[in-house]
Amino acid sequence: MTEDEFNAYCASLPATTHVVQWGNANVWKVGGKVFAIGGWGQRDYPGITFKVTPLSFEILQEQPGLRPAPYLASRGMSWIQHYDTPGLPDSDLQAYIAKSHELVASGLSKKKQRELGLLTE
Repeated sequence: MTEDEFNAYCASLPATTHVVQWGNANVWKVGGKVFAIGGWGQRDYPGITFKVTPLSFEILQEQPGLRPAPYLASRGMSWIQHYDTPGLPDSDLQAYIAKSHELVASGLSKKKQRELGLLTE
């Protein structure tokens, strides 16, 4: 996944905002909370970080090209970084980014979810 593809995909998800921070990383948020981080920097392969369920964390951390996300996972959070080949196919990576968006959005207050149009009742 290229930087442009990553940014376009994250932008396609509901109620997202984008900032560049933490060493020129593309940081995507929903309701002010981070759900995906993409860093291209000087590496040949991007580092794409996203939140996962505890079960997915256990499975993905053992896969080649994936690892517990530096900083976040060391603090007990279930975040994975896709950092090298073979990693995940783009379609799977997009599905995990969408799930990360969902996980983070579901942690927002019901009021905030309604304000962002993420909850209809």
